[in-house]
Amino acid sequence: MKFLLRLSGQIDRLNERIGTATYWLTLVMVGVGAWNVFGRYVGRAIGQNLSSNALLEIQWYLFDLIFLLGAAYTLKHNNHVRVDVMQSRLNPKQKAWIDFVGSLLFLIPFCTMIIFYSTGSVVNSWKLLENSPDPGGLIRYPIKTMILVSFGLLILQGVSEAIKNLNFVLNHSEKPDEISGDY
Repeated sequence: MKFLLRLSGQIDRLNERIGTATYWLTLVMVGVGAWNVFGRYVGRAIGQNLSSNALLEIQWYLFDLIFLLGAAYTLKHNNHVRVDVMQSRLNPKQKAWIDFVGSLLFLIPFCTMIIFYSTGSVVNSWKLLENSPDPGGLIRYPIKTMILVSFGLLILQGVSEAIKNLNFVLNHSEKPDEISGDY
């Protein structure tokens, strides 16, 4: 179990770093969005085009990255939306058991299915070196690749959460959210 807990800790650290970087992407996205608004209205007033399709698409791509890369980080911090009708009545071990089973039966298979069905589209996008159809738009294949990366990270974090929950269910002393992974 110590090996699995070390693995869980490494996965947690990876997704923590990616989540922290995602914070900065949020700031950049807000800055680009503010520039797009500023450029649209001030540009009209002075008769200049201060924005572009590329800037609009950068804003969309940044939002995509925040959403996609933030999913595993959000799971790590147990901040996903839950239907709390049942869970509020359960004790911590029962919650850990449900989370363990849910990771194995729902989260990991769902993410695997998304990767399986998205891979063809991503590969095709790379073969075509897909670009935006808008004039001055950006390339599309790197952002489509992030679908595979993000669901891969979500699978890894699901494995990490399953390990921590299994450790707790098997009568080990630490709750899943208290495990640091420093074993």
